[in-house]
Amino acid sequence: MSSWQQREWARALLSREIGGIRKPHGDRLRIALAFPNTYFVGMSNLGFQTVYRLFNERDDTVCERVFLPPKQDVQDALRAGLRLVTLESQVPVADVDVLAFSVSFEWDYTNVLTVLRLAGLPLRAAERDQRHPLVVLGGATSFLNPEPLAPFVDVVCAGEGEPLVPALVTGLAAGGGRQAVLDRLSRLPGMYVPALVDVSYDAEGRVRRFAPATGADVRIPIPRVSLRASDMGDPPATTVFSPDTEFGSRLLIEVVRGCANLCRFCWAGYNYLPVRAFDAGRILRIAEEARSHSSRVGLVSIALCDHPDIERILGRLVELGYHVSPASLRVDDLTPPIVRLLRESGERSMTIAPETGSDRLRRVLNKAVTNAEILDRADMVFASGIENLKLYYMLGLPTETDEDLVAIRDLTAGIRDCMLKHARGRGAIGRIAASVNALVPKPGTAYQWMPMEAAQVTERKMRRLRQLVAGLDNVYFTIKSERHAFYQALLSLGDRRVAAVIEAAERNGGQWRAAAAEADLDPEWYVFRDRRQDPLQPWDVIGGGTRSGFLRAEFDRGLREETTASGHSAIATCSSCSS
Repeated sequence: MSSWQQREWARALLSREIGGIRKPHGDRLRIALAFPNTYFVGMSNLGFQTVYRLFNERDDTVCERVFLPPKQDVQDALRAGLRLVTLESQVPVADVDVLAFSVSFEWDYTNVLTVLRLAGLPLRAAERDQRHPLVVLGGATSFLNPEPLAPFVDVVCAGEGEPLVPALVTGLAAGGGRQAVLDRLSRLPGMYVPALVDVSYDAEGRVRRFAPATGADVRIPIPRVSLRASDMGDPPATTVFSPDTEFGSRLLIEVVRGCANLCRFCWAGYNYLPVRAFDAGRILRIAEEARSHSSRVGLVSIALCDHPDIERILGRLVELGYHVSPASLRVDDLTPPIVRLLRESGERSMTIAPETGSDRLRRVLNKAVTNAEILDRADMVFASGIENLKLYYMLGLPTETDEDLVAIRDLTAGIRDCMLKHARGRGAIGRIAASVNALVPKPGTAYQWMPMEAAQVTERKMRRLRQLVAGLDNVYFTIKSERHAFYQALLSLGDRRVAAVIEAAERNGGQWRAAAAEADLDPEWYVFRDRRQDPLQPWDVIGGGTRSGFLRAEFDRGLREETTASGHSAIATCSSCSS
């Protein structure tokens, strides 16, 4: 791809958009907002679109988007020395004031470095100076564990975008040299400047201490920032409509943030507490205004029915003629009115996450739903005219046995029987698609100390499950590679030393085993080690999440197959327990 082709590609994308924002630069703070993947993926990300809107709502700021070229063009661009430019005005990324990354997935970590390389910027923060843009990291990774990326970024925005964007811009706009700006930002809630925090390790290699760097005035842990319920305005929603995305020109709207169920493996459930519902009137106003641009709406939430007005919202969306698709539904979301309204909107498929086929193992996970309830809801779904169901399962769960694998087969077969019973009368058989992933312990959850299950054990379980489900007609199982989960766990659980592996993997095209060898780092030490006796975890540099005392108690309750009540009583307990 030449410079001319790059400009033509940008103009073609912009010509098909509705809602793109163009502002004169003038004396405004210039921000390049990068999603470290392609336009097709990035413009399907609601968090990215929301931050784009938040920056551009300010008169003192102009924010333009940055994406990676298509995969086949990246190496050609690097060889040709082609410099990455912004989408809106094709300004070189190296010439802006701030390069801000919105990162949601561990597998995009190497892409962060590719963006920096294509922009002509030094990869490591320590190698950049006054001539270079300030590199800022935000997105879901700031909630979890930013340490593997810490050496590459100047500032980590830890928390939710709505309160962080104005704080960041205010801190930047006050001016001064690079170091003065970093010092000022480091004193703001939610702003983590890795260069101002030193990390020490004990003789076994575990994180021993976080401390302010010499002369730094830094509060540790850095408090994350969340949107207060009293400050909730318009919900995050699609700002720019484009047919060139994973979801096409679908309107995405966040309806409720957080989930009170406290599933022990779920990082989003813990890290987006407390549960906060966006105003139904604001949701519907956005949907009404967007109707001329879109006929489909995706409702984004962890727990759809935690919104007190969800039936009113769905009813009005159906009246507006929208085809409504929720991201995923808890089993208790599947009430007759909800299913009826979704079906009336034209929905043909639904997604639920049983996680396992065993009631016992679900109690370990703190999922208070039984197989009988799942089958009852599946019967109701198929009776309504819904034809297809997608299921999410996990392997490698605490206390999992072969009986639990057989239970996955039996539960799926029972769901298929429900589908066939109702399909015969219609003369059309749908499909059940089951996705199976190995459990990756996540920071900020009850499983954050737990070693990932040994690779050979997980592989054996995957082979066993494939054999068990081989004879299920009209059921399609996708069982993800254990090796994929292993390196995802390394990126989720690692400390700053993992940065060297990311750097090597970016250079060698994602050959992670070779990258770890080059960095002289043992991934298994991070992934397969019980961390309950560690003095600190790498992600403890960020504070303000669920207290560790509560998470440890939850881990122990799970081993005893005890559930914890969902709802506000559990959240109150969670936030009041000691560390």
